[in-house]
Amino acid sequence: MAATRRLAKELEQMRGNGLKSFRDIQVDESNMLFWQGLIVPDSPPYNKGAFKIEIVFPAEYPFKPPKITFKTKIYHPNIDEKGQVCLPIIGPENWKPATRTDQVINALVAMFRTRSETEEFDRYLLSTQP
Repeated sequence: MAATRRLAKELEQMRGNGLKSFRDIQVDESNMLFWQGLIVPDSPPYNKGAFKIEIVFPAEYPFKPPKITFKTKIYHPNIDEKGQVCLPIIGPENWKPATRTDQVINALVAMFRTRSETEEFDRYLLSTQP
């Protein structure tokens, strides 16, 4: 499976390079499509917390974007009450197969430094509805 090979390579690179704001990456080697980890923002007011996330990659990855869910309760204009994230880089209309997971994580961490308009989140939610 191409998705599994690519994700294994990306995971190896991420662990080798180390991402300061994404820690404790947990991946079951028998299911590379499901990742867990901690987002540790470096900017106030979120810099005092560590937030557990799940990343679920579709079987069609990299042709379809991953879905990211915060498992730790967090209040942010781009994260809904279910923990679903509005992040333009993984929006269906913006997704590019060349985008790597570390780029997605960096965009997620950057989201804590800048606040997007809530209308963008509403548009994202509408685009994901069947």
